[in-house]
Formats: sequence, C-alpha cells, structure tokens
Amino acid sequence: MPRVQYTDSDVALMARMMRAEAEGEGQQGMLYVGNVIVNRLRGNCIDFKNLRTIPQVIYQVQGGNYSFEAVQKGNVFYNRARSVEKRLAKKNLDFWREHPAKFALWYFNPYAPCPPTWYDQPFSGQFKKHCFYEPKAGTCDNVYSG
Repeated sequence: MPRVQYTDSDVALMARMMRAEAEGEGQQGMLYVGNVIVNRLRGNCIDFKNLRTIPQVIYQVQGGNYSFEAVQKGNVFYNRARSVEKRLAKKNLDFWREHPAKFALWYFNPYAPCPPTWYDQPFSGQFKKHCFYEPKAGTCDNVYSG
C-alpha cells in the first residue's frame, strides 16, 4: 500500500518539483525532497493542515509566497518530468523514507552552516547543501507513522 494515494499526474508533478529543488544534489537529494513532500501531505499539522493532494502541497501559499521556491521562481520546475525523476517520485510515494528527511517537513539551503533550529523546529540532518528539519515532538504525530 502506498504512503499516500496518488495519480500519474501527481507523480509527474512531484517529479518536476524534486528535480527543480534538488537536481544538483543527485538522485539521493531528490529523494529527500520527495520525503518532505509526502510528509507534508501525511502530516496534516502545523503549517500543512488540510492538504489532501500532491498539487495542494506543491502549490501551497504561505505568507503570500509559494512554499517551494522553485514554484515561485520557475527555474526547471516548468520543464517536463523525466523518467528518472518519475521513478524516484513513485518510490517516495510508495515506500521510500530515509534520514535526514525521513520525518522532515522543511528544508532549505542556508549558504552557510545549518542552524540548530528553523522557525523553532529541530535540525534533523544535512545532505550536501540542504538542511532538514523535523517537527517538534508531539506537534505532528502523523509524520512519524507509516
């Protein structure tokens, strides 16, 4: 059973986001971005309440801006998904989760050392240039299940 329900168009959209956000960090980096996308959908907590679909996660607006910089700025997000990214997205949607993004809801590239917290959420680890952050204990139990 997949971690979340999805369609072929969800796979393609998520694949585009993974590529746009982390192509420079290879397949592993793209998988970590995929973890965050699926965790936001499963979480239904904190900043990510009432998100029910992959498009709702990808196109979420917070504070007047899209949650993902790639949607806001465009870059490669508006290129079609390639088969390799689609395969990675499907892997995330079906089962794949790994540290440091296993339970992460946020990530960013600080262009400096990773801060110990991000908006008061604890640092869970780093992969190449991206820092990952999990929700505080007891604030988003759905992220830690399935």
